[in-house]
Amino acid sequence: MEKEMKILVVDDEERIRRLLKMYLEREDFIVEEAEDGNIALTKALETDYDVILLDLMMPEKDGMEVCKELREKKATPVIMLTAKGEEINRVQGFEVGTDDYIVKPFSPREVVLRVKALLRRSAAASFVQSDNGSKDVIVFPALTIDHDAHRVLAEGKEVSLTPKEYELLHFLARSPDKVFDRELLLKEVWHYEFFGDLRTVDTHVKRLREKLNKVSEDAAAMIVTVWGVGYKFEVNNG
Repeated sequence: MEKEMKILVVDDEERIRRLLKMYLEREDFIVEEAEDGNIALTKALETDYDVILLDLMMPEKDGMEVCKELREKKATPVIMLTAKGEEINRVQGFEVGTDDYIVKPFSPREVVLRVKALLRRSAAASFVQSDNGSKDVIVFPALTIDHDAHRVLAEGKEVSLTPKEYELLHFLARSPDKVFDRELLLKEVWHYEFFGDLRTVDTHVKRLREKLNKVSEDAAAMIVTVWGVGYKFEVNNG
């Protein structure tokens, strides 16, 4: 990595914070800590972290609320840490904008690998490719997706997306006019198969449209709901 990546570790247990800090610093990450949700949210809004490791169950403000409030202002990648493995919590975590989910007890090495994987997928605002030789670029009349740089431009203006929002948009845009049901989108974008609530997809589509719409109504209109089925990416060449 060319620049040092900064990570915020949020957990009310000092033992877990120290353990994760030790393993992450071995990989040359800069690590800061927060022991409750209020401190975490303040730090996350004041500092541009590359990834936030966020515990679910905490005093003052839990991880769900922190992530929800953070998503109103920033697209910082978030990995949720929790002792609860029930499916409903995974669904709720993805609904509020979590990018990945790790259940305690976990292997610190696995956490490091997940962090690295998320960074590879992340549309980090600090990373901008200057050359125009990008090989993987999708161009539409009102929207450009530069997959090499993980950048989205709507009518020339950059749109800040979370990694999952970006992956969802890129997946749909690769196959214009093809209809995808919610189950397939969960499997392909979230790499996880649930038997439960499919609102995760709907919530992300809603947020994605809202972000695009602030910059370009035409770009937002490309994500089309196919009632009773799912979604498609529709290109209006007229």
